[in-house]
Amino acid sequence: MHIRPRPWARPELEASPFFAAEPWTMKNHWRAGFPEPNRPLYLELGCGKGQFIAKMSAAHPENNYLAVDMIDTMLGITRRNVVAERGGADPDNLLITAWDITRIDKILGPDDRIDGLYINFCNPWPKRKKHKKRLTHTRQLILYKAFLAPGAVLRFKTDDDGLFDDTLDYLKEAGFETETVIRNLHAHPVADDYPTEHEKMFAEKGIPIKYLQARMI
Repeated sequence: MHIRPRPWARPELEASPFFAAEPWTMKNHWRAGFPEPNRPLYLELGCGKGQFIAKMSAAHPENNYLAVDMIDTMLGITRRNVVAERGGADPDNLLITAWDITRIDKILGPDDRIDGLYINFCNPWPKRKKHKKRLTHTRQLILYKAFLAPGAVLRFKTDDDGLFDDTLDYLKEAGFETETVIRNLHAHPVADDYPTEHEKMFAEKGIPIKYLQARMI
């Protein structure tokens, strides 16, 4: 998503207690960054403006969450959405950080033991020569396996049919078992799910939202 830079974003992030400014120093130590380190830990890759993670983390105080996006402006808006969702309070079960997700293995390791992974409306990179940039490509899924806990669940949403169908193949190639496939999520909603900005936009245009759940085996 292209977004106009907000000059306030980085200063607000730097002042926020739930922003990790140097994520490379946290590799294998993310759990220690939470007041309750033994809670289940869930990760959203490409959190955008944070509508999903704001609601998910507020709804589940029994879990810890980490949200990653590459763009400071996005994360600045995420921070504001998270705080607004909680009536002006900072969360104690969410950390956000800026990083290139294609190099996620540089900031997450096996001791982080991520229990679940959310990927919502990532760039579909429709041209074949760009497919390896997809966040659900086999190459990326193999990177994620290095820090996912045994039996970790991956949940994925997209509007793009080609990306969705290819992701089913990527998951098989990377050693994940697909448990749920829904080709029209709003006609067959799942429990404990929250719409993103992109999801609302596509749904208003009548584009079916695709959803899957897979498990690492």
